[in-house]
Amino acid sequence: MKRINTPLDLNKIKSLKAGDELLLSGTIYTARDQAHKRLTEAIKKSARLPIELKDAVIYYCGPTQTPKGKVIGSCGPTTSSRMDAFTPLLLAKGLRTMIGKGSRSREVSSAIKKHKGIYFVTYAGCGALLAGCVKKAQTAAYGDLGPEAILKLEVKDFPLIVAVDPNGRSIYGKD
Repeated sequence: MKRINTPLDLNKIKSLKAGDELLLSGTIYTARDQAHKRLTEAIKKSARLPIELKDAVIYYCGPTQTPKGKVIGSCGPTTSSRMDAFTPLLLAKGLRTMIGKGSRSREVSSAIKKHKGIYFVTYAGCGALLAGCVKKAQTAAYGDLGPEAILKLEVKDFPLIVAVDPNGRSIYGKD
C-alpha cells in the first residue's frame, strides 16, 4: 500500500492509477453540499474564498457531534454525486483532489481528466473507524452550517482507493 502526504500536487498524483490503494497523511478539508454551494457562489462573484483551493483535498463528509474526549465524531464519506454540479468549477479554480463514496458523472470524470485532478473513495459505513485517523479538527469556514461547515482536518494514514485517476480512468468503468 502506498503512502502519500498532502499537499497533493500534480507530481504526486500523476503516478497514481485507478484501483491503487493508499494511506493519506496531512491536511484535508471537509465540505458538503451547502459549503460547495457557497464556494461556487463566491467564485462566480469573484469573492475571496475562505480556503485555498489550489492543490487542496476536499473530503465529502459531515461529521457527527464530537464525543467528549475525542478529536471528531464519526466521519464517514457522503455520496459524491451530490457535489457533481459544483465540481467542474472548483477543479477549474485549482482544486486537485476529492474524497467521497460512489461514482461520478461523466462531466466530472472529464473535468478531472482535463484539470489533472484525482478522485478517491474511502470506506463507507466505517465513520467511527475513519475518525481514528483524524488527529486534529477545527472549523475553517462557514461555521454557521453546523455539520456542513468546512473543517480543516489533520489526518494520519487515512485509507483511500483511487476511483478516477488524472487520466480519467475509473474503477467504475465509465472512462
